[in-house]
Amino acid sequence: MQQALFGGGCFWCTEAVFLQLKGVSRVVSGYAGGHTPNPSYDDICTGTTNHAEVILIDFDESQISFAQLLDVFFATHDPTTLNRQGNDVGTQYRSVIYLMDDSQQTPAEQAIAALKADGLNIVTEVSPAPTFHTAEEYHQNFFARNPTQGYCNFAIPPKLIKLQNKFKDLLKTDN
Repeated sequence: MQQALFGGGCFWCTEAVFLQLKGVSRVVSGYAGGHTPNPSYDDICTGTTNHAEVILIDFDESQISFAQLLDVFFATHDPTTLNRQGNDVGTQYRSVIYLMDDSQQTPAEQAIAALKADGLNIVTEVSPAPTFHTAEEYHQNFFARNPTQGYCNFAIPPKLIKLQNKFKDLLKTDN
């Protein structure tokens, strides 16, 4: 198993997307990149800890590559807005790829270069993975457990529709 660590706005949204992919066995919502030890959701929401809301993805590279995960990552959030995803504003919602090892550097740089070649102003941060802090239990698998919650009902379905339309070949067959 390999791991990827991405921040693309609200972790409820990114978790819901990546759980749909074949080869992904687990997605854990959490926090990374800040200076407060053992941050809580309340700490993160202040925007003063410099942590990003992130997801830690366990994936089987024989079923889905890191490059394919990057394709989904860039297609299901806005990597052109600094510290913002839709109505969510603050450093905790920044676009970030935290590299779990050196093998992830080149695919990340290539994905960003391709998007820039298409004329996009990519602001996604790429840096070595810092300490990952697991978010509180009630954040885990949030959309599956709370599909009618207002924010989820508004923000997540468009991402899932885009995923289903653009990446049908990467979806688990039991979805």
